[in-house]
Amino acid sequence: MTPAQKHLLAAIIVSAFCHGSLRAQEDLVIYDNDWNIPGSYIEQNALMPLLASPHVKVLACTTVTGDCWRDEGAASLLRYLEIIGRPDIPVYNGAVFPLVNTRERMKHWEETYGYVYWKGAWNDPAKFPRSHPDEPYKIVPPLDRMPQLRPTAGTAADFLIKAVHEHPHQITIFVGGPLTNLALAIGLDPEFAGLAKRLIFFGGALGQLSDGDADGFHSDFDVIFDPEAAHIVLAAHWAKIISVADVSNDFYLDKDLMRRIQSHPSPASDYLEQNSAIGLPLWGELATSIIADPTLITKSFEVTMDVDIDHGINYGRTVIGPVNAKPRFGVSNVTVIKAVDGKRFIDQLVLAIQTDLRPKAQGP
Repeated sequence: MTPAQKHLLAAIIVSAFCHGSLRAQEDLVIYDNDWNIPGSYIEQNALMPLLASPHVKVLACTTVTGDCWRDEGAASLLRYLEIIGRPDIPVYNGAVFPLVNTRERMKHWEETYGYVYWKGAWNDPAKFPRSHPDEPYKIVPPLDRMPQLRPTAGTAADFLIKAVHEHPHQITIFVGGPLTNLALAIGLDPEFAGLAKRLIFFGGALGQLSDGDADGFHSDFDVIFDPEAAHIVLAAHWAKIISVADVSNDFYLDKDLMRRIQSHPSPASDYLEQNSAIGLPLWGELATSIIADPTLITKSFEVTMDVDIDHGINYGRTVIGPVNAKPRFGVSNVTVIKAVDGKRFIDQLVLAIQTDLRPKAQGP
């Protein structure tokens, strides 16, 4: 075990004893995401708080179109798993297209209601040169080379269903991209949502137009890219749903944090430095850190939540209501994370990214 791993394990053990007893068994996690490509926000590094934790087991990663096309994100993820030394984690490909929304529909919405800054896979190549909105199966290779790993046979929706039946009420599903795969699984199996332990998703931003931020509404991209999927997922009977959208905007990857991470280089830290833009929030990293250590949460509140799917000005907007009022939308309550222990989050994140997961060479 490296010094970084020892420090991380010690921090987790101390935290667990301070806030309750240690967990009796591993937390099983499936990470569903759009996985992005080098040059902007690299959510692959958000795997590290899970992989470095001694009490979390990542069963698989699943892919979906969102920030980039599905196959391109899958290639980037597979290459990352090779680099950090975890080629054993299965990767299942999911949906290529949203349930209803299309690039043309989004264009028509913009013509009527205003500009959407970030359109993910549908970005304008004139503004985002690596984008190819009309070529869904094109793959711009990772910066070094294409991965040798390949996705596991089968679809993400089928795997999700199979997994919760094999491990009923034990699996945390974290969705860091559009919720298309989960909506498909719900449509295929009415028991699916109820068999999961909990759903944690990056979406449902409530401060969508706060502080005069014209792009605030559009920052809830994972919902507006596939609003119908989000609506279906939020209407399903989950044991627990947690939203981490708003609180994650409080923490950024700045130059100081990058220097701190690089003070003890690892494959993950090198990948972050070579591929990620400075100045973006730690969206996925905060969510996975909360999964690895729920005691990071210092403030939360309960709401009912839905997504507007009427094709008007509020298409894709998150709608919330008070639990006590029992509004007629959203079957499940949603716990919205309002605040976390920021210092401890950053400390643990640094140690997780500095962890070298590669197998150690065996002696003679």
